[in-house]
Amino acid sequence: MSLKKEALEALQNHLLAHPQEIPRAIWHLLGLKVTLPLDAIRWVLERVAQGGWLKDPILVECPPGLRLTATIEVMGTPLRVSGVIYVDRLEFNSEMLRVEVRLEEVSAQVVGNVNTPVAALIRSGALDLSKPGELVKYFPLPPIVVEAHDKRIVVDLLRDPKIGSNTNLRRWLSLITPIVTTSSLSAEDEHLELALRPLPQGIGAALRAIQHHLVRPGLERIRTLLPPPHIW
Repeated sequence: MSLKKEALEALQNHLLAHPQEIPRAIWHLLGLKVTLPLDAIRWVLERVAQGGWLKDPILVECPPGLRLTATIEVMGTPLRVSGVIYVDRLEFNSEMLRVEVRLEEVSAQVVGNVNTPVAALIRSGALDLSKPGELVKYFPLPPIVVEAHDKRIVVDLLRDPKIGSNTNLRRWLSLITPIVTTSSLSAEDEHLELALRPLPQGIGAALRAIQHHLVRPGLERIRTLLPPPHIW
C-alpha cells in the first residue's frame, strides 16, 4: 500500500473512531483556528521510525508545547532522549516555510553498555544539554536547518529539495500569504492548534492574490475548453 493510501485509510479510521473531529474542526475554523489531532503527528512519527532514523517515539502534550521522547543514535551511541518542544514562530510565503522551535527540559540517557566518547560524556554529566541549539552545531545538519543558537533551532522546510521544488506548494503559499497568516501554534486537548490572522497585507493584496492565482488560471482553463472563435 502506498503512503498516500495508508494516510487516507488512517484518516478514515480516525474519523470513524472520533466523529466529533469534524464539527470541532469546523467550529475552530470559524474562530480562525486550524486544529490537527496529535494522533496524526504520532502516525507520522511512527512512519519516520520505520525508516530507522529514530525508534519508539512517544509524543505527549505539555501545554502549550509537546514532549517528544525517542531513541536515536549519535556517533554510534544509542540514546534515549526527551525534551519539550515549543513553536515560537511560524512564518511562510512563496520563498520560505520557516519554523522556529525552542527546546526545553532536554535529557539523554545511554541505552545499553556501549563505551563511546559520547556515552562517556553523557554518563559523566559533562555534556551540557541545557542549550541544545549549541550542541547540534557539532553534528552534520540537513540543509533545512538555517539557524541553531542557545535553546532555539530554526528550520526552513522549503530548503529541502523535494519540498522546495514543489511548484504547487509554492503557488498555494503565494495565494495564502496575503489572505491569512499565523499568530500562534500551541498544543491543547490532544490537538495542535494553529491560530490565524486574516488579511495581514490588507484586502487589496488579498484580492490581487486571488485574481492572480485563482481567477486568471480558472479563466484560462475555461478558454481552453471553448471551441475556436471561427466555428461560432
